[in-house]
Amino acid sequence: MSNGECAMRIVAAYIRRMSPRNTCHEFCLGVTRAIQKVYVPIWKPHKTDVINNLKEHPEERLTASAIIFSRLRREIWLIGDCQCLIDGSLFENPKPYEQTLAEMRAVKVQELLAQGKTKEEIQINDEARASIIPRMLEEMKNQNVTYSVIDGFRIPEQLVPVINLDFNPHEIVLASDGYPFLCNTLDESEARLRQHLENDPLNIGDFKATKSLVLGNLSFDDRTYIRFLV
Repeated sequence: MSNGECAMRIVAAYIRRMSPRNTCHEFCLGVTRAIQKVYVPIWKPHKTDVINNLKEHPEERLTASAIIFSRLRREIWLIGDCQCLIDGSLFENPKPYEQTLAEMRAVKVQELLAQGKTKEEIQINDEARASIIPRMLEEMKNQNVTYSVIDGFRIPEQLVPVINLDFNPHEIVLASDGYPFLCNTLDESEARLRQHLENDPLNIGDFKATKSLVLGNLSFDDRTYIRFLV
């Protein structure tokens, strides 16, 4: 199991058992403790060493994002890189460094293409992504410093957008960032994604990403989508 999948399972289990009365503050504290409990029991004899190592190497942390609708409080909480539509209006919470690295990778991909590499070769072995990994790892040290994620370290709540809804009816879409063009229906969102990947599987055009569509995959990133009325 990858670190991301492990974190996702912990977060999902915590959400299932938490009180519907929880505030965003209580969620941030509780889900952080849930991740910490995985770190500490396994490594208890060397707790300080392990925590210091995780501070220096955030890529080894159990890390996930979550977007949550509190029906009781009529709030939407965005922790990490996720997005939502409220009556068709888009709200995003991207990592602050993501676009810069995507631009860097796009330049490198163009260089590789100019050198004779084919799209398919880059999709199999994305050397351009490999070139930005050191910078990406360095930027990841800013997890829960300049941007919020769920990783077992204190979540700075000033970096967690909270969207308040009034008591009028609203159509809500909550989604992961695997949809570069979030639409009002799942079918539309999937169609826009397919169209984009057919035209630009390397993600270097109008929409730039830190990775391409791996040859044989259906998409370049994870996809989660839910739509409901409140």
